[in-house]
Amino acid sequence: MENARELFQIMTRRFGLLNKNCCSVGGCDISLVQSHLLYEIDRQHNPSMQQIAETLGTDITTFSRQIQSLIKMNLVTKMADPTDRRVFTLSLTTEGMMIANLIDQQMNDYLEEIFSYMTEFEKESVLRSVEIMNEAMGKSSRCCAPIKS
Repeated sequence: MENARELFQIMTRRFGLLNKNCCSVGGCDISLVQSHLLYEIDRQHNPSMQQIAETLGTDITTFSRQIQSLIKMNLVTKMADPTDRRVFTLSLTTEGMMIANLIDQQMNDYLEEIFSYMTEFEKESVLRSVEIMNEAMGKSSRCCAPIKS
């Protein structure tokens, strides 16, 4: 069997996680980071900038630049929280919701195709293994900070 790192490198490459742009949707080229931002903003209800930055384990400066690019693309809005003007909340615009939904559909279609080459048992085994791996990574002090869900 190949070594663990090589297996993950191959999977990362095949999954497209090394690509500069993960998706081209409605004439917009969306980077992998932007795709993650849209996903998390959509998943959480009016999250603060700090909440999303913490969820993705990124520093606020890099995060702010990425958010600005999504605002310029008219995919995200940023508003001061009425109860605390120092806090900014994020939400998807109508176009942002459409793009997030299209990316989600593309990813689900891709995963569905991948799983179509497996038996139901193999699919369940892979999903359970990824779940176990995510839990173990969340406990590691050497890797990324645990991601809040």
